Parts: sequence; C-alpha cells; structure tokens
Amino acid sequence: MTAAYSEDHEDQAINGDLELAERQALRRVAGLSTELRDVTEVEYRALRLERVVLIGVWTEGDVRQAENSLRELALLAETAGSQVLEGLMQRRSTPDPATYVGSGKAAELSDIVIATGADTVICDGELAPGQLRQLEEIVKVKVIDRTALILDIFAQHARSREGKAQVELAQLNYLLPRLRGWGGNLSRQVGGRAAGGVGIGGRGPGETKIELDRRRIRTRMAKLRRQLSGMATARDTKRAERRRRKVPSVAIAGYTNAGKSSLLNRLTGAGVLVEDALFATLDPTVRRASTPSGRAFTLTDTVGFVRHLPHQLVEAFRSTLEEVGDADLILHVVDGSEVDPEAQIDAVREVLREIGADTVPELVVINKVDAADPLAVVRLQRRESRSVVVSARSGAGIEDLLVAIEQRLPGLEHLVQVLVPYDRGDVVARVHEQGEVFAQEHTADGTALHARVPVSLAAELERYTTTTA
Repeated sequence: MTAAYSEDHEDQAINGDLELAERQALRRVAGLSTELRDVTEVEYRALRLERVVLIGVWTEGDVRQAENSLRELALLAETAGSQVLEGLMQRRSTPDPATYVGSGKAAELSDIVIATGADTVICDGELAPGQLRQLEEIVKVKVIDRTALILDIFAQHARSREGKAQVELAQLNYLLPRLRGWGGNLSRQVGGRAAGGVGIGGRGPGETKIELDRRRIRTRMAKLRRQLSGMATARDTKRAERRRRKVPSVAIAGYTNAGKSSLLNRLTGAGVLVEDALFATLDPTVRRASTPSGRAFTLTDTVGFVRHLPHQLVEAFRSTLEEVGDADLILHVVDGSEVDPEAQIDAVREVLREIGADTVPELVVINKVDAADPLAVVRLQRRESRSVVVSARSGAGIEDLLVAIEQRLPGLEHLVQVLVPYDRGDVVARVHEQGEVFAQEHTADGTALHARVPVSLAAELERYTTTTA
C-alpha cells in the first residue's frame, strides 16, 4: 500500500468521524423549550419528539413478530431523539377505521399518557387523516404514525442536495392530504372585500386559505420533481459512462443498520459515516474496488430498507434506488445478530420487487458474525444457499466475500494474446481495467498481453492479436 493511498484512506475515515461528531454536536434539553401557538395558520408543526408512548395493532403473525415490530418502532423513536416511556399492543383483526385502536382503548391510552407525562403518541402503522385527528382529540397530545416518524429521521440525516430534495418531496406528499388549520382560519377567503360580498370579482366563496396552502405545496412539489429529474439525468450519465467502459457494478442493499456502510468502508476505505442507529446514512456512495485477481468494479452503498417502508420515500428515492436495479450483482447485507433476520430479508426483497430489482443476481452477506449466535448463523446459511459470512468490524470473511463477488460478476468471454504498440497505452489501460490480465511483457515492438476480456473489447483488440484462444 503506498503512502498516498494510506493518507487518502485516513482522510476519508476522518471525514466520517467529523460527520458523526457534527450530528451529535447539538442536543435538546428536555423541558426547556416553549412552543409558540398559532405561529402559522396552517398546522405544519415540526416533530418535537421528547416523551412518547408507542401503540401498535397486531393483526397478523405471531406475538413474537408483533413485539419485534414494536421494538423496531422504539428504535426509530430513539433515533429521532425521543424517550420511549411505554409500549402497548392491541390484538385486532383490522385497525379501527375511526381511531386506529377503538374508542375504548383510545380512552385507556389517554389515561396512560396522563400517567406517564407523555407529550406524543406514535402509532405503528400509517394512519388516515381522520384517524390521526380523532385519536388526537381523545388523547389530547400530538399523534403521529410510523410514516411520519421515518420521514422525520430522513429529514434529520439527509446530507446532500439530492437527499434533502427527495426527503422534502416525500414529506410534502405525506402532508398534503393531512393539511389542517387552527380553528376556523382555513375558511378565510382570499381577495378584497369578498367577505362582505362587495367588489368586482369578490362575490362568491373565492379561494379559501386551505386551498391556497395546497396550491403552494403542489407548486413546491412540482419544483422539487424538476430538480430531482435534473439530478437523475446527471446520475444516468455517470452510470452510462460506467456501462460504456464495461465496469461491473455491485450494489450493497439491506435492512437499515445491518452494517452496509461498515462493509463499504472495509472493502474500499470509503470513510462513510458509521453509527449504530437506524437510517444513519441516506446518500448513495459509489466507490471503486477490485477483486483478488485485480478486476475493477464499483460498489454502491444505498439507503437502508425497513418493514413497511413508506411508499412516499420509495417514490422520492426512485432515482437513487435505480442504482440497485441497474447493478450486475446485489450484496444483500443481513445482520446475523438480529432477533428475526429472516423477516428482515423478506422485507428487503419486497422493496427490491417494488423497484424492479428482484431479477438482479443476489449474494447474501451475513454480517456481524462476531456478535451473532453461531446456531442462528448456521440456520441462515441453510436458508440462503448463496451466502457468505463476514464481520465488517473485524474483517473476518472479507477475502471469501471478494472471491464470491469475483465468481458472480459478468463473465469475461474472450481469452486473447495481443501485442499493443507503445503509443497505445490507453488500450493497455483498458485491458487492465475491463479484463483480467494473466501476463504482461514489454518487448521491442510493444506491450505483450495475455488476458481475458469482454466481447466488445475483444473486437477492438483484433488488430493487435498474435494468437487467440
């Protein structure tokens, strides 16, 4: 390893540490804040999660799956910066269409909120606007659902311009049907003396305040879509360049907090932020790596998945998730130390089907083997025949993973022996980049290469061929 390479990796690692320090540099002190009332006539309040009670409706599966879902909701709430006071589950065939848990249980929930001193209730599901409003009227504190919670975490962790635009679009898409106002302000009419029915163009109801706010939101959403479309074009251009140069693409996908960024750092020294939290990194990172034989490929770290990933996020992040669908191989990272890794595998594959990436070859990477139960790891290996066991933290199994990646990359069909003139160093570089070089010799007439290359490059090398196998 050269000194320059080492210094570059150290700089990248420092960048990840600085980002983590910046994220932890500002902490809220509970109980010292005041909330201004009626700052705006539209209820567009930032989520202020401090002391929360969780409530879930168990409609299918066994009790272990329901408890795991509520535990995951608790981790999401803590990631957003709140303190979880209580977690409750109700067994129902379907959620109540009016109050999610039923009027009687909602009254009991209100008593628990008062007893614990909570200021927020988080529901483990996506609630309709009417359910949110009616449940909030009963418990007398703010009520949010799982979707709003995940969107809030994404808003906190988005770093790039594209990531921030994607999250804002998803939030506005979620907010639009749930827009509410304070008191009767949304019936206020816009324009002149319309209230008195006086003035040309002022007769009739006119445009109400809620209609004005909806129009502004739709205008903002249209602007964000245009911005994201331009960013997607730039991403497509880079992707097309990699395809033209025949550089294989490997995408890292998996459940949130499974260790995807840690694995990327271990394989490439990318210096991406690593934190033991859900959705710690959102922005995709593309880095160059190589197989044990020296063949180059790109590694793309993508946003983590979760059970019931909000469809607003899937739509907003579609251009980013297309990196997975266009990959030659997906490294499906699984947390081997999790309580129910099989359910997480199924949740990830459901999202992959939704974005059309279920046909891409997949290699399951069972991570965190150093903290996992050996019996659980063996069970996962039996379930997933195409799998590799690694530890991104300690580096165990990384060499086996690189060998497995090399075996599954698109094949190099042609074995060639060529003599390339010295004035065509670009051709030699492309052979090294796109192919697998077995032997290289510098002769009086040029560079002699024995290599395996893809079809497109083999056709270009025909003029330099001495013998072809």
